[in-house]
Amino acid sequence: MGNLSQSHRILFLNTLAFTICFACWTLNGVLITFLADKGIFNFTVVEIGWLLGIPILSGSIFRLPIGILTDKYGGKVVFSALLLLCSIPFFLMPFASSFWTFAILSFFFGLVGTSFAVGIGYTSIWYPKEWQGRALGIFGMGNAGAAVTTFIAPTLLNNLSEGDSVNGWKMLPVIYGITLVLVGILFVVFAKNKTNKVASKTIVELISPLKKARVWRFGAYYFLVFGFFVAYSQWLLPNFMNVYSTSLVMGGMFATMFSLPSGVIRALGGYLSDKFGARKVMYWVLGSSIVISFLLMFPKMEIITTGPGVMSLTTGTVTEITANEITVNGKKHQINNKKDFETNSESSVFPVKKSWQEIVVEQNQEVKKKELLAHGITQINFSANLWVYLVLVILIGISWGIGKAAVYKHIPEYFPNEVGVVGGMVGLIGGLGGFLGPIIFGYLLNYTGLWTSSWIFIFLVSVLCLVWMHSTIIKAMRTKSPNFVRQIEDNQ
Repeated sequence: MGNLSQSHRILFLNTLAFTICFACWTLNGVLITFLADKGIFNFTVVEIGWLLGIPILSGSIFRLPIGILTDKYGGKVVFSALLLLCSIPFFLMPFASSFWTFAILSFFFGLVGTSFAVGIGYTSIWYPKEWQGRALGIFGMGNAGAAVTTFIAPTLLNNLSEGDSVNGWKMLPVIYGITLVLVGILFVVFAKNKTNKVASKTIVELISPLKKARVWRFGAYYFLVFGFFVAYSQWLLPNFMNVYSTSLVMGGMFATMFSLPSGVIRALGGYLSDKFGARKVMYWVLGSSIVISFLLMFPKMEIITTGPGVMSLTTGTVTEITANEITVNGKKHQINNKKDFETNSESSVFPVKKSWQEIVVEQNQEVKKKELLAHGITQINFSANLWVYLVLVILIGISWGIGKAAVYKHIPEYFPNEVGVVGGMVGLIGGLGGFLGPIIFGYLLNYTGLWTSSWIFIFLVSVLCLVWMHSTIIKAMRTKSPNFVRQIEDNQ
């Protein structure tokens, strides 16, 4: 048991460090939104997308080499160096004065995102096979660090800016830098080094599994369930503030409600994958991602179209016109007046329809039978209720959280001896989703003018993943048991 308690101590340190790193990694989501909202910097929508994406890019690209370094030199050395070195750009952030200085510093502090690759390697080396799933599931809960930032940073920023509205924000990156240094010192003092005993392979041997289509398929799933989780844990804040006019703190609370359950539930995803099989879990995850993103596609909007008009029942002269009636030769025609519909539809969950008519004839005008007396107008209001939107966002986050564990459950099954490299590559592709997400969302928003255009994109990616997965499984069944497939098709 002594050995296991040592392992638990390393797991605790790893999970703590990963949580802090993840909180640092997603800092720009809150900080850049705040600076743009308060007009301290005039970033465009596209520039904001880039600044949210750049740290995610550097933290993803370097996962593979950092994973290899961890195998070679041990997690203690690599993690301590990473924590201490990444604090430097945070201490330099207060001096940033332009888009480019922010971009360069973001690139360097984004390297904290590689902590996932260090932690996976360093955690798994301390545990026997039967503990691996649980240990990695617990470690993966450090994803919830994204929630730490969305929960604490907005309040901190408001408090720091009370005394000095222009420069108050500068203390926040410094606080993050100090936290990284403290965790780095904890690592130096309490962690114990251990390297991977696997015979050292050449780089070519190490990256040989990347030739297999399966690696890229797992990467595509992870692009969706992890990449868009990271992208959205940052993109939700400006989304809520713009569409629903929430405050920074309120928007941060809502973004936390998305990222916290999604991070924590990863452990449950590992358990479900053990129990029911990773493939079955992925079917549920991709299916629910399609359904929920489809429901989230409908924006807060108003559609005005031609509605039912009023036609004359007889030929004759218009003798009287009031707000609600037109009389032709003594025959009255009812008119719906727009004023009768001036009710508030803000609170409704379902679309609200209103139809009214606008009179197009004049007093004493001659009209024929079936001639239009009043032109019909129909207005449909989609109020995209805030609470319904929030519940759907939380549900899709939970579904992705389970999916993150299911993807990583696939890897040791298919690549038992190359978990590090394949895991690093899948993590890299997933991280690229986190990088590209806010940038694509920014361009889509600019082009369509719709905040929900990001959900349309997510819907399309979810459909592609499900189709790819299903067609692969059908193809595999055809080659493995053609007779069985033929029987099914004959019985259809």
